[in-house]
Amino acid sequence: MKAIPYGRQNIEQDDIDAVVKTLAADFLTQGPKVQEFEEKFAAYVGAKYAVAVNNATSGLHLAINSLGLKQGERVITTPITFAASANCVRYAGGEVWFADIDSDTYLLSLEKTRALIESKPKGFFKGIIPVDFAGLPVNLEAFKELANEHNLWIIEDACHAPGGYFTDSKGAKQKCGNGNYADIGVFSFHPVKHIACGEGGMVTTNSEELYKKLTLLRSHGITKNNMSENHGAWFYEMQELGFNYRLTDIQSALGITQLAKNNTGVKRRNEIAKIYKEAFKNKVKYQSLNEGDYNAHHLFVIEVEDRKGLYDFLRNNNIFAQIHYIPVHTLPYYQKIGYEKADLSNSENYYSKCISVPMYPSLTNEEQEFVIEKVLNYIN
Repeated sequence: MKAIPYGRQNIEQDDIDAVVKTLAADFLTQGPKVQEFEEKFAAYVGAKYAVAVNNATSGLHLAINSLGLKQGERVITTPITFAASANCVRYAGGEVWFADIDSDTYLLSLEKTRALIESKPKGFFKGIIPVDFAGLPVNLEAFKELANEHNLWIIEDACHAPGGYFTDSKGAKQKCGNGNYADIGVFSFHPVKHIACGEGGMVTTNSEELYKKLTLLRSHGITKNNMSENHGAWFYEMQELGFNYRLTDIQSALGITQLAKNNTGVKRRNEIAKIYKEAFKNKVKYQSLNEGDYNAHHLFVIEVEDRKGLYDFLRNNNIFAQIHYIPVHTLPYYQKIGYEKADLSNSENYYSKCISVPMYPSLTNEEQEFVIEKVLNYIN
């Protein structure tokens, strides 16, 4: 069996043709493909606005800055995520506070978050960053109710979940990043994600004010909107200290063709997940799914007692599983700034057992059967 990674991009001829066509066009960056990608992505998730960025980490940083987080202000997130979900708060000089996960969904626990908020005085926290971990949507309606009680904003880290949705109390399907319950959503276009741009990301919102702030900060804090008859086309103003977080037209062209195939890709990911669940039922624990929710399945994570043994066994059989993630509060940087005694037992227990098996649309049935066979052989 050839090498089977835990995730990979799927680049087809239409993707290649779109990039080649853009390479021969007038704009390689700051051109029409960026706006086209933004408009199509906003329509896809159901948000009013989308802002393309060079990666999701930049998107998270822009989100934090556009919401005006100040030095020393506090934000809650999950420890089971990539470090960028927390690091964006630190970039602005804020403090990260971790709430534990639900041991069945692996998502930020609403109950643990509420308990943390209510253990402190009113106004102690400024916001919450829930993560749609592995592609499973957070119930943002419930988090929004909590946020409203305490005057908090919400950034939805939807990097794992384009195409996923949860069903709200009115029976409406709420697509990840649609902005109905979160102030801002952030997506990733890293090659192992659903939509591959090489690198790239998207920030979505329904707020015109936040949209204008995001676009300003994305490009050095510079605008050309205030040109008068006394100025020529050269004129610009730098209104704020911004960043160069732009996505190129080359990447946007690839993103457009990839986006068009995402529904098909998510459907295939769910077919793969169904086969895994049937094979592992009552043998291996995996992420639960609430009725009415749709997991976009960036990952398929299982829990096993001898995780390191299985990891090595799979690698010896050319199956390159991965671990998602080392809890952020245990990383040396966060340990040094005061998280060595954090009580996040669900997250630490999850980490001791978790392993992500291959999950991507081009995974063949034969390859998946091979993965299942090897996992079951090892645990039995």
